[in-house]
Amino acid sequence: MKRIYGAEQPFTPLGPFKLRIPFVHYKFEWADYVQGLLVCAVCLSAVPMLQEYLGMPFDIAITIVILNGILYCTHVLLGDPVVPGWVTPAIPILILYVNQFDPGPDRMHALIAFEFLLGLLAFVLGISGLGKKMIKIVPAAMQSGIIVGAGIAAVIVVFKTGSHFDKTPLTIAICMGIGFFLLFSNTFRVMAERNKIAKFIANMGILPIMVLAVILGPLVLETPWPTMEWGLVKPNFRGVWNDWTVFGLGLPPARMFLSAIPVVASTYIVLFGDMIQAQALIEDCADKRPDEKVDYNPNRSHIIFGMRNMTMSIIGPDLTMCGPLWAAMQVVICDRYKKGPKAMESIHSGAGSFRFGTLTGYFLLPIVTLVKPILGVALASTLLIQGFVSFRVGITKARTSIDLGIAGVMAAILASRGAAWGLGGGIIMSLLLLMPMRKHKDEEEKKLSESEHGLEREGSVLAESKTGVERQPECQMVHETVEMEK
Repeated sequence: MKRIYGAEQPFTPLGPFKLRIPFVHYKFEWADYVQGLLVCAVCLSAVPMLQEYLGMPFDIAITIVILNGILYCTHVLLGDPVVPGWVTPAIPILILYVNQFDPGPDRMHALIAFEFLLGLLAFVLGISGLGKKMIKIVPAAMQSGIIVGAGIAAVIVVFKTGSHFDKTPLTIAICMGIGFFLLFSNTFRVMAERNKIAKFIANMGILPIMVLAVILGPLVLETPWPTMEWGLVKPNFRGVWNDWTVFGLGLPPARMFLSAIPVVASTYIVLFGDMIQAQALIEDCADKRPDEKVDYNPNRSHIIFGMRNMTMSIIGPDLTMCGPLWAAMQVVICDRYKKGPKAMESIHSGAGSFRFGTLTGYFLLPIVTLVKPILGVALASTLLIQGFVSFRVGITKARTSIDLGIAGVMAAILASRGAAWGLGGGIIMSLLLLMPMRKHKDEEEKKLSESEHGLEREGSVLAESKTGVERQPECQMVHETVEMEK
């Protein structure tokens, strides 16, 4: 189907969704498909996480990744022009939570209850349109504390005794040094703007780090050389559903759902940042393409990733969760989209083709066996990068010095004692430190407003002079209150 200039990409209406099928409603972008084949190796870093914290065998873990990969494709299929991904910042929070339960059925029940509640919350907020309003209720100090706490937890997971760092210290240290330079260095950013090779490397996200680990690990005698196998991966769906889901384990007890509520709340606050980022990226690239009207609806996105989480909680519970955005790859897709219709017909065709590429890659044994020896390094790299980003983003959420203090204490509690304690501490500190100040400030602003109103009504020079004198203490008090908040 051809798009009319300035209109939306063709679709079939389906309730709140806009159905788009590849080759029917949009052109298949082979460049993005091939890129997805290569970058799928990043998604495979979920495998060691599932093995380490849930005790899953490799064939079960790779099947979970495949199930998640199938659901990635539903976003573009149902009208959401994004590259979906994990809820990466919240992974350490979830790991802390599930580790409180004994390995086996109890831990799986805790994960199932959590993921279902997270999906249900997102779905309800999407249907009702309340998602955007909910986030405004949470003080900036608590938002900052949750995000920074997730960053601390991520770094702890990597460096705790007996972790992946103890097994491959040189590989992780060297790869992360180079990785931080490629991802966050202003020097390399300038190089990427001037050099095509540097720009290509920058567009690959953390894939260059994984390629380096495949070579470096064996050279420093920390990992074996890959044993390449040819053929296709054979998913073990029967094993997943018989031993790791509600079909074999039964439904979680009610107490599991209750205990998951604080973790669900913390996770939702974290992933809402992805929604804001997705909207900003899409609006930015849409401005450069007047030939296509891009419709990004946060409520529809809520519904889709809510359904993904609820579905995965039933057919394949996953520690990575189902998030609304893979930010790094969304940036890559948007940058290519900006180059015009000849580079990419539609934002939907680029995002959709990319995710079909990653899904294909999960089934290719050469790719899976190539990265299998360094999946622990890939996981450590993902968590350290997320830690860096969480600190950077979390700190900027705080608006005042008091916000920073609350965020720091809350983050430490969350990382050491879990989401329930962290969230509780954040609420108590916010009530004690922020509410009295806010009330005092509101009263002073109300007095100031009343004085100004009286000034206008009097309308005389004498009245203006008198009112101005009377207002000086009030203005000073408001100024002091603002200074305290700074």
